[in-house]
Amino acid sequence: MGLTWQDVDDIGFELAQAHPEEDPGNIALPELLRMVTELDDFEDDPERVDEGTLERIAQAWEDAFARNA
Repeated sequence: MGLTWQDVDDIGFELAQAHPEEDPGNIALPELLRMVTELDDFEDDPERVDEGTLERIAQAWEDAFARNA
């Protein structure tokens, strides 16, 4: 089963793995949306996301990024 918008922590981890060179603190929300929807395991509707969910994903990515630094 693929990732959905509810899988905030898993998406953050996947983004950290897919883009280790990116600083998640410098990613604009539209770019973050694109990056999430381009993940191989992501299977949800891009139209169903809200800004709060994207912000939680950005925080989860930031947390995963900090653990790997």
